[in-house]
Amino acid sequence: MASSSSNVPATVTGRSQLRKPKSKQENRDDSELLTVPDGWKEPAFSKEDNPRGLLEESSFATLFPKYREAYLKECWPLVQKSLNEHHVNATLDLIEGSMTVCTTKKTFDPYIIIRARDLIKLLARSVSFEQAVRILQDDVACDIIKIGSLVRNKERFVKRRQRLIGPKGSTLKALELLTNCYIMVQGNTVSAIGPFSGLKEVRKVVLDTMKNIHPIYNIKTLMIKRELAKDSELRSQSWERFLPQFKHKNVNKRKEPKKKTVKKEYTPFPPPQPESQIDKELASGEYFLKASQKKRQKMEAIKAKQAEALSKRQEERNKAFIPPKEKTVVKPKEASIETKIDVAAIKEKVKKAKNKKLGAFTAEELKLKMEANEKKKKTKK
Repeated sequence: MASSSSNVPATVTGRSQLRKPKSKQENRDDSELLTVPDGWKEPAFSKEDNPRGLLEESSFATLFPKYREAYLKECWPLVQKSLNEHHVNATLDLIEGSMTVCTTKKTFDPYIIIRARDLIKLLARSVSFEQAVRILQDDVACDIIKIGSLVRNKERFVKRRQRLIGPKGSTLKALELLTNCYIMVQGNTVSAIGPFSGLKEVRKVVLDTMKNIHPIYNIKTLMIKRELAKDSELRSQSWERFLPQFKHKNVNKRKEPKKKTVKKEYTPFPPPQPESQIDKELASGEYFLKASQKKRQKMEAIKAKQAEALSKRQEERNKAFIPPKEKTVVKPKEASIETKIDVAAIKEKVKKAKNKKLGAFTAEELKLKMEANEKKKKTKK
């Protein structure tokens, strides 16, 4: 009995010791648990981790377009070779137009079939084999973003997709450098291969571009974030004060009516009753005229209008016969005394210039010089 009673407190104390670290873990901040330390690398999954292999065989299949048939036929041996290293079988059906991957009895990595599925999906979306094979690495992931249903208008969709690529692919290249991802825009999808953090940024930029937000704004923020990440002090701080705040400048392009109706001031009294045709005739005195007199008045009014129109037409015709105003002829100004040229002074200057020995010798001077040189040579001899 004594032995049993002594064992009870020992077990109780043991349980309390086990519970203590649990309470410490609960008190930890969520940010501490979520943050990945610098330089952390997940250890590779080897056969020793799963020596018995998989219980069930799993497979995935995907269709590919007709234009990819020739390329897939060419690179399929390389696909099979790379998947056989991980003990995964791959089959290409050209009649059906599909690719299938399935596990074998030797397969030990349970997640490799998901990576193989992503590989055939990327190959179907026009990604080259050299880039698609990178998905089999542990630290590389992929994301296929569907953009076809984001914009209804076909022309608008093509413009926005081209905006994502940029002139000569410059925007796409800048995005690749900032996110460390390979990006492929093909048809109604955008395929991206790279680290998880980069894929998150790529998805955001692509979706924003389809929502009519220019990719250059997101590229600017990514550049600033890249510089801020280098500073160890700023890593734990909020970056909102450094990031640019872009305002939307979408002006409402609603068509305004040509005739704008101005609202009148509200009055409780009703508007005055408009005059009838009989009232107007009574006021002017036409009501008491005979039918023949009314007819004569109408004819006079018509003739007056016709005469006015005729006079206007005659004026327009006469405009052609009115001579245009001629410009006044400007007489040339007489040369002032100061600007008059002194011919005698110029002649004297020319004579003086001829007397001076300038430039090359004349034919007579050359002869004289040659004779003088010959005489000197003879005297020396």
